[in-house]
Amino acid sequence: MASSSSSANNKYDVFLSFSGEDTRRTFVDHLYAALDQWGIFTFKDDERLEKGKRINDELLQAIEDSRVYIIVFSKSYASSSWCLNELLKIMECHKTNGRIAFPVFYDVDPSDVRKQTGSVGEAFAKHKDNNNKSEVRKWREALEAAANLSGWDLKNIADGHEAKVIKLIIEKVSLELRPIDMNFDESLVGIEQRMQDLDSCLEIGSNDVRMIGIKGMGGAGKTTLARASFDKIAFNFEGQSFVEDVRENALRSGLKKLQEQVLRDVLKNKGISLSGIHEGERLMKKMLRGKKVLVVLDDVNHREQLEMLVGDTSWFGPGSRIIITTRDRQVLEAHKVKWIRDINLLTNKEAICLFNRHAFGKDKPTKEFEKLSQKVLSYASGLPLTIKVLGSDLCGKDASEWADALERLKTIPLKETLKILELSYENLEEDYKEIFLDVACFLRGWEKDDAIRILESSGFYARSGLRVLEQKSLITISENTFSGSTTITMHDHLVELGVNIVRREHPNEPHKHSRLWVQEEIEHVLSDNTGNDAARCIKMYIPPGRILKGLGNMKKLRCLIVNKEFENYLGNYVVIDEARLHFPNSLQYLCWNKYPCLCLPKTFEANNLVSLEMPFSKIKELWKGGKVMEKLRFLDLRWTKLRSLDLGLTPKLERLKLECCDDLVNLDVHGGCLKSLVYSNLYRCFRLKSISFIEQLESLEVLYISGLNLREFPGCIVTGHSSNSLLELHLRGNYNIEEIPSSIGNLRNLVSLYLSSCRNLKSLPGSICSLQHLTALDLQFSGIEELPEDLGQLECLEYLDLGCTKVKHQPNSICMLKRLKTLILWDCYRFEKLPEDVGELESLEELNLQGCSNLREIPISICKLKRLRELKLRGSFRVENLPDELGNLGCLQLLGIEKTGITQIPQSVSLIKGLKIEKSELKDKYLTNNRVLDLLSTPMQRNRGRSSEMKKY
Repeated sequence: MASSSSSANNKYDVFLSFSGEDTRRTFVDHLYAALDQWGIFTFKDDERLEKGKRINDELLQAIEDSRVYIIVFSKSYASSSWCLNELLKIMECHKTNGRIAFPVFYDVDPSDVRKQTGSVGEAFAKHKDNNNKSEVRKWREALEAAANLSGWDLKNIADGHEAKVIKLIIEKVSLELRPIDMNFDESLVGIEQRMQDLDSCLEIGSNDVRMIGIKGMGGAGKTTLARASFDKIAFNFEGQSFVEDVRENALRSGLKKLQEQVLRDVLKNKGISLSGIHEGERLMKKMLRGKKVLVVLDDVNHREQLEMLVGDTSWFGPGSRIIITTRDRQVLEAHKVKWIRDINLLTNKEAICLFNRHAFGKDKPTKEFEKLSQKVLSYASGLPLTIKVLGSDLCGKDASEWADALERLKTIPLKETLKILELSYENLEEDYKEIFLDVACFLRGWEKDDAIRILESSGFYARSGLRVLEQKSLITISENTFSGSTTITMHDHLVELGVNIVRREHPNEPHKHSRLWVQEEIEHVLSDNTGNDAARCIKMYIPPGRILKGLGNMKKLRCLIVNKEFENYLGNYVVIDEARLHFPNSLQYLCWNKYPCLCLPKTFEANNLVSLEMPFSKIKELWKGGKVMEKLRFLDLRWTKLRSLDLGLTPKLERLKLECCDDLVNLDVHGGCLKSLVYSNLYRCFRLKSISFIEQLESLEVLYISGLNLREFPGCIVTGHSSNSLLELHLRGNYNIEEIPSSIGNLRNLVSLYLSSCRNLKSLPGSICSLQHLTALDLQFSGIEELPEDLGQLECLEYLDLGCTKVKHQPNSICMLKRLKTLILWDCYRFEKLPEDVGELESLEELNLQGCSNLREIPISICKLKRLRELKLRGSFRVENLPDELGNLGCLQLLGIEKTGITQIPQSVSLIKGLKIEKSELKDKYLTNNRVLDLLSTPMQRNRGRSSEMKKY
């Protein structure tokens, strides 16, 4: 602590002034030991004076060289001219230099010191023969001034317990010894915001013991953040220890050495030595449990390190904080670390600032380097380590050297960055290493479900593998809030790492690479018909007229991805020589968008094939003549020319995607052949003769039979084996269905039911209310006119869409739907009234009443919807008033009142922070004075092509 708290101009943190006769071997001795233990560098005359020097000169210099003074007044203090002259110098420095002085009244009364009465007066009387009256007067003034300072009276604090008073003194002195300049190091760009985010976890002042994890990829700034926070808050703790590079030091020196470091740092005892880690564990439990400590463990990669170095919260005293940096979230979760923060990469603005400082020594580059700087930052992608290294390397070089360095990075990655990042890769299990390389070379940017399918097809445990990569900060899995899909992303430098690992042993020999994705290299390899045992995965596109003669000889190829970028593209097919097309029988995953042939090659046995994906293809049948694919689990033939399919050839099929196969007439299903099928999508296969095979599907969970022109609800769904397994049922656009059978109640595990655009469907059976797991019910554009009275029994319902239906009112029981989050009634032109108790929908977040032209009133109870975020009334022109207490909706973010009859907004609305209102011309004094109201155009309006007349307030 002394090193961080001492000013550069001060030799000592604290100067102790005391009378040795009274306190040297008692209170002062204990106080000095405590100060030393806390790392507070203290001057004490019998410890610090060097032999051979005049005591007075050195004493005066020591006082000037100290930041804080502790004056221990005792009975004999005033009898010593030596002590009184010390006091004169101390008070001089206190007055002229602003130094801090604390009096401690040891067995004397402060008023006696102030007035020189009592025992202090008796001691001071020894100077009555002093002829220097001026000196005596100054002593009196100094005693009075010192006694008036804030300090500690031992008799009246902590019941006179010296140990407790000493602790109070230490805490106060530590506060005063904080760094005078609390500004952040200017070179630590963006650190202040990140420290503020961390402060909410640290919550210094809270008396509980906390372990806080900082997680992120290598080079992202975890150590920098931990060190900055440590330096900022260390003064709050009795003991501190920053253990650097735990991963490497544990491997090199063992955990025993790191335990010794923590104990030595915290206890201020450099002599501690351990016989083994179990003794270290025992001593740490015993010796740290009463201490308020701050420990940072940097770059932890195994749970054992946490178990041996910080154990659990019971090891430490109240208020202690343990900060752990790691690349692996699982290490933190396994150790039950409650507070975990992901470190964010630098924003573009922060990255520019950091790079400029390292490359130019200032915040702005010269004009000549502006474009080149942007290229460097694009390469760095917000990673601080790369930015610092490149900035330092390019510093002082001319523009041509910059351009050359950038060109080199296209083929030769930055060594310093890869070295740091590869540590995470090396700690992976072998199969997880393979998954990492697949993601780096092919799967970044893919939807998670698609990536899982390809990895499972290759024999990997994909779900656990991707989770491990995410926990180790090697990938990010992010959810798209609009589509609901999750996407796998990987930082550009981690992609570089994966590519480098694949290519580095044979950089100029692509036929020896395990993965091929560079088109020119692939064409070169395929032009050779001699065979290739190295390639495991290929991702390519097929140029017109290309001969693929080498493909069939890739004996260990497990994954072939062709034209993936052309998915959903309906352009022309590439012409290839079908007679010379051969697939290796080792293939486990085959994806070829816009496959130009009518069937698969005869030479392809497909006995290892797990996934076959050929959407938007010309394929009409899998083979001329049947071949059983024993291992096939995933089949995707969307938008193909397929006419018939014998599913008896795919006994282990789990997912079947055949949407928009307009020519499909027959699906042959033999008894019990699809026991494993969980997903079936037959959307718009309107020529399909029969779907009765559904009755045999005992594992089916998701079924799309939308747009099949069904004349009635398929009874096979509710009577078949799948009635117990079905979770999602999609029947959209089957215009001729007029009723839902009461037997739908047999689908007891159904979670989602989609009946939109079933135009002839007028009502629902009461039995639908027995679906206790139903969370989503979509009836928009259907012919529904009324809802079952017992709708409130759907206790799990979260989403109800009645948009563009003929519903006039809702049953009162709807208010029992305590989990309902979304209620949509847009363009229900017959809808007249919300239930009076609509406020009982305590989970409701979105209420869409747009275009309800017969709706006149909004119930007062709506003001009870504490979670409501969106209230949309656009086009409900008969609504003229809003409840006065609408301001109670503290979570409301959007209020849509455009084209309504509302002319005035309640005053209480101005209390809602961040509220956006879409509205027509209104004259409302409360609205125009509310600076938080803003213009907003909703996706619904854009989709429906409605004009906007909204204004910004």
